[in-house]
Amino acid sequence: MAAKAKDPTEAIRLKASQYPDVDKGTACTQMSFKACGKGFLYIGEQGGRYKAMFKLKDSIPEAQKLAANAPEDFQVGSGGYVTARFSAEKPMAKKLWMAWLDESHALAVAGGAGKKNSAAKKTANKKVTKKKAAKKAAKR
Repeated sequence: MAAKAKDPTEAIRLKASQYPDVDKGTACTQMSFKACGKGFLYIGEQGGRYKAMFKLKDSIPEAQKLAANAPEDFQVGSGGYVTARFSAEKPMAKKLWMAWLDESHALAVAGGAGKKNSAAKKTANKKVTKKKAAKKAAKR
């Protein structure tokens, strides 16, 4: 009986979980990794292969070249998400997934930071509005 090949997503998932303040979850059948409420990695098995989705910006041209040369392995979607498909026998190159994971995480943190600041401003504005309403009510 042949031994089962090692899961090539294990190292990627481990690295993703080591960033600060990462939330792990599930999206459909994939594991999801989020920072500041923004997804930066969706990964899992699909159709006998493995799939990893990264949110990219600066690496989009590189991803487009890979997709042109190997469309069965790489797809560039709208909104900056890049999907890589691979197997245990032909895993994604470590240098590539490390770079894409770092970029994807950084984009999530940058995007989520604005969201957090916006939420904090809304909360502060609500407090100010409540104080003004209380003062007006007290004057009546």
